[in-house]
Amino acid sequence: MRKGLVPGEQVITITRPQPRKLAGPAAAFIAAPAAAAFASAWTLRGEVTRLVPAVSTDWSPWIVLACVLAAAWIWLVYCLPRLLRWQGTRYILTSRRIVARYGMVRRRDEQVNLASVRNVTVHQSVLQRILHSGNISLETGYQSVVSIQDVPEAARFRDFVLDAVAELPAGRDPETDELPEYADDGLPWELREGGHDER
Repeated sequence: MRKGLVPGEQVITITRPQPRKLAGPAAAFIAAPAAAAFASAWTLRGEVTRLVPAVSTDWSPWIVLACVLAAAWIWLVYCLPRLLRWQGTRYILTSRRIVARYGMVRRRDEQVNLASVRNVTVHQSVLQRILHSGNISLETGYQSVVSIQDVPEAARFRDFVLDAVAELPAGRDPETDELPEYADDGLPWELREGGHDER
């Protein structure tokens, strides 16, 4: 992320979604090989032939192979994509913007300029309240709302956002770093007509 920073921009915090969504893949990652090992041992003891007499002992190696392939399929098709999706999602708060970055190979970025943020709201389900996570909605004017899903320590992240918004230069566009429109009396003395220029 530091390569994409503009001059004067600083990273405040980087986080990922709350890892509760990995509970199912983690359980499957452990249970799949355990179930495959149990089924393989049960097959090699001849229990399949005893339960289904039509299945001969010659089928045992193929049944064991099917159990191993089923466990590998669960790992590769169910567990791995969810882990990579979580790993590839980052929420980055800088002194000027919020970036939600999705994906590792095919990347998608959503950026919100802090200068355009009008309101920050945290929405929490019961489970999210227990885990201190939440969905953060950023109102950016023109009835536009950007949502960031399942942010860990959502209340603290919201406070970071509000602090960063409060520390933006008053009346200055952080993208262009241009001076605001001043009345002549409001200009700094060195910029007024007739002011002293020491350059």
